[in-house]
Amino acid sequence: MKAMITGASSGIGRDMARILSEKGYDLILVARRKNRLEELKESLHTNVTIIPMDISSTYNCMKLYNKVKDDDIEILVNNAGFGLYGEFASTKLESELDMVDLNIKATHLLTKLFLNDFMKKNHGYILNVASIAGFMPGPMMATYYATKSYVLKLTEAIIYELKKAKSDVYVGCLCPGPVDTEFNKVADVKFNMTSKSSFYVAKYAINKMFNKKHIIVPGLTIKIFRFFTKILPNSLLVKIIYEAQDRR
Repeated sequence: MKAMITGASSGIGRDMARILSEKGYDLILVARRKNRLEELKESLHTNVTIIPMDISSTYNCMKLYNKVKDDDIEILVNNAGFGLYGEFASTKLESELDMVDLNIKATHLLTKLFLNDFMKKNHGYILNVASIAGFMPGPMMATYYATKSYVLKLTEAIIYELKKAKSDVYVGCLCPGPVDTEFNKVADVKFNMTSKSSFYVAKYAINKMFNKKHIIVPGLTIKIFRFFTKILPNSLLVKIIYEAQDRR
């Protein structure tokens, strides 16, 4: 049994690696920071291959896939991503385009390539990490919210296509609320809502994945919040989101 996790050097990805290793999975761990990956590898109990790589590059994504495509991977977790706080007119375009490349293009590319492989053998799990942000517009983090909406809607469409094809391949989307990870530091934002630990979110997500739950929303508060995103008009929802975010 083997799983590949992107964005594995910290937070949810790191804790998913720990949990899957405890379940007996050999691992391929991908992230930019080699030292973090090496530290994580030393703490795990199964065979671990580390691949230090920036997958925001399409070239690197293809290089990664070609490197691992014959490794009989059963689980792919597309976890790599980052956010950026600020008014859309003032945030750095270069950073936003990097975010689009990582949050959208890398997830899209790896999902497509591994989905084709998994469908050939009618088995496998793909878990895309989005966010509760994917259900709504996000002033002050407009690009991030939009990228997570893309991931969510892409995943939902694939889920339906697999259902119609009567495929046993699983594709799901993890949509957590605030999580206590390095994401908040990188994005330079804090949320006026209690954060879940990354281990709680990782464990919850993996359990739901194996139970074939497709849209995974950890925590009662976030489940309730998601319900209100369905019934509130966008004109009100966008005001609530604006007030819920406060500069670090």
